[in-house]
Amino acid sequence: MEATVIHIERPGAASREAIFLELYERAFPLTAGFVSKMGGTLEDAKDIFQDALVIYYEKSLEPLFITRISAEAYLLGIAKHLWIRKFKQHANKVPLTAAENQISIPDDFYANVDDQKLLHLLEKSGKKCLDILKVFYFDNLSMKKIAKVLGYASDRSATVQKFKCLEKVRDTIRDKSLGYEDFLT
Repeated sequence: MEATVIHIERPGAASREAIFLELYERAFPLTAGFVSKMGGTLEDAKDIFQDALVIYYEKSLEPLFITRISAEAYLLGIAKHLWIRKFKQHANKVPLTAAENQISIPDDFYANVDDQKLLHLLEKSGKKCLDILKVFYFDNLSMKKIAKVLGYASDRSATVQKFKCLEKVRDTIRDKSLGYEDFLT
């Protein structure tokens, strides 16, 4: 392979496009082959090559840029470097579904919550509070829908009421010095 020196001096759009097309035709197959051998896909190869092409172009605009190897070899070197960096970053990552399949959580891992104690505490905040907290947390309604269903003037007033209800519950917990363990069976 003959070493070529390519120096791109801010060519016009047409000549720049011709240079990129030529580089793409000559160097992309080499990059795609490397990425494929390293376990990547065609899409990975395209992404890596595009990044390498941009880096090469930016380097070639530097006044003192001279390469003694072919443009294809230079691009392949950049692409290899980019792929190895990407590969190392993702090598330690395991898809969550694969990890979940290997983990078994015993049935008694999570503590049982005494629903009656919790319900009794929520009932102390009042029926309106119990209703708004129920539709928000259990029915997953938006504040707009809650305002409509429970008859509040706006979603903002429903939000304020929900906040006040949560404060009532917090105050009751604080006043009685209750902790998480007080609601476990």
